[in-house]
Amino acid sequence: MIATMLDDTRPVLVVEDDAPIARLIQLHLEAAGLNTKCCANGDEAIRLLQEGGYRAVVLDRMLPGSGGMRVLRFIRRNPEEMLPVLMVTALGQTADRVQGLNEGADDYLAKPFEPEELVARLMALLRRSVAKTEAALTHGAISLDSDTYTVNVNGHVATLRPLEYRLLQALMKKPGKTRSRDYLLDHVWGQDTYVEPRTVDVTVKRLRKALEKCGSGDCVQTIRGMGYRFNGDEAVG
Repeated sequence: MIATMLDDTRPVLVVEDDAPIARLIQLHLEAAGLNTKCCANGDEAIRLLQEGGYRAVVLDRMLPGSGGMRVLRFIRRNPEEMLPVLMVTALGQTADRVQGLNEGADDYLAKPFEPEELVARLMALLRRSVAKTEAALTHGAISLDSDTYTVNVNGHVATLRPLEYRLLQALMKKPGKTRSRDYLLDHVWGQDTYVEPRTVDVTVKRLRKALEKCGSGDCVQTIRGMGYRFNGDEAVG
């Protein structure tokens, strides 16, 4: 599970207006193998979250601009994007913690805190998030096995290369949603890896060939001029 979790290259968004604390959090998260992005106020956090592409949020409650609770409510207004949120704050009162948890925070950590504890708590949230996401990746007759990088289709096992598996996984997370080549390059190959866009087309072709052997090659569809999407209606037994 750890290897699968660290394969996800999306950054953790750290929303903290105290620059030394933000830097400390960033250093410890990156030492644990996580990509990060920092911002110092709630308005910027909302703007970044609107753009998407984050896997979790470490959120200070006391922020300039939009406060932490407003940012949390913004995150929870989108039920399809259930980002794990670890809230940190100097407000250590029980009522403050209860409010944060009731508003949708997944965990709550009072300042001052040990950086190692923050990393451990965030890793626990990410493990639960990965498990829930992977458990839901079954559509029609297709299901993914995250331990073996295999796909079960109509009772047959299609063994995929890791990139083919991650490509199918990225498409299956949002059935019916068209993903551009740039999106797939960032989320499958990683933002720090330079790969020709044509590589996406080649990998899709290999993926379809593997799925065709099990009778479901049509579930990965080309949307001309836009990219690719997974059509669960074609993934039937």
